[in-house]
Amino acid sequence: MPLTDFGQAELGAYKPELTTPPDFDEFWRRTLAEARSHGGAVKAERVTARTGLRTVEVDDVRFPGWNGEPVAAWLLRPRGAAGPLPVVVTYIGYSGGRGLPTEHLFWSAAGYAQLVVDSRGQGHDTPDRTVGEGTQWAEGFMTRGIDSPENHYYRRLMTDCVRAVDAVAELPGLDTDRIVLTGGSQGGGLALAVAGLTGDRVAAVMPDVPFLCHYREGAQTSLDGPYQELVKYLRWHSRERVRPTFATLAYFDGVNFAQRATAPALFSVGLMDPVCPPRTVYAAFNHYAAEDRSMTVWPFADHAGGCGSNPPVQLAWLRERGLAPEAHV
Repeated sequence: MPLTDFGQAELGAYKPELTTPPDFDEFWRRTLAEARSHGGAVKAERVTARTGLRTVEVDDVRFPGWNGEPVAAWLLRPRGAAGPLPVVVTYIGYSGGRGLPTEHLFWSAAGYAQLVVDSRGQGHDTPDRTVGEGTQWAEGFMTRGIDSPENHYYRRLMTDCVRAVDAVAELPGLDTDRIVLTGGSQGGGLALAVAGLTGDRVAAVMPDVPFLCHYREGAQTSLDGPYQELVKYLRWHSRERVRPTFATLAYFDGVNFAQRATAPALFSVGLMDPVCPPRTVYAAFNHYAAEDRSMTVWPFADHAGGCGSNPPVQLAWLRERGLAPEAHV
């Protein structure tokens, strides 16, 4: 993948005009209030014995999400650690789910608790029961319910992700004052959305190569990945659907969430990313409201970003902000 986006200086100054709907805040206030009105308890079952793990405790969690529907998650933490522990809430990339507990050992090895949130309809453990509402014009999830923000898939998924933060308060041994959000690609976009919707309830957010930002630019400049679902749809419906399509997506745009986020943020970007072009990442970063924000730049990286080099950067950044767990012997 050649370097085809703006240069570093242009990216640093790239701050496109906002496309925030006038009822954006009311839409999300109403959406979350409706979800919370369904109630429902958070349930956790200890399943460590099934995993063969000796240094990590694993709970199979269910918490109420959109419409009160149960959302699956894994809770992992160092065995024998004295709580309350800082907790890293992790959202998953496009077309993936929570997978197996053995895929998520990094944060518990570093002394944190980790809540790994399944993605409805993408993972195997949380179906998208509302899939029949609205319309879908292409494979994948980008055009599912694209006819209106009320019906769009990401309204349901982002609600689930906020409710995961709500669930932290009901899980024993977790420090609600030290909630960190993270994820890569779609997971990074979801982390941004939750940061914008939960305010000071979140201590830090770390979106890696975030998707779901600056949709129109993503559709027009990406060379691969889910933004191409929008391209395929609009190729056949361009005359009548361009404006309403991006009007719907504005309710789920990371740029609009970023300007409402107050937690310290550590972004990352690959300058040769064909899936999430760097300008879409910088659009969110440059509009991010908190003064404490920084960008880890991987100059020759594609959508994989910094790969194994990125977690040590995140650990150091959290440590600098007093969000490291206490030493555990």
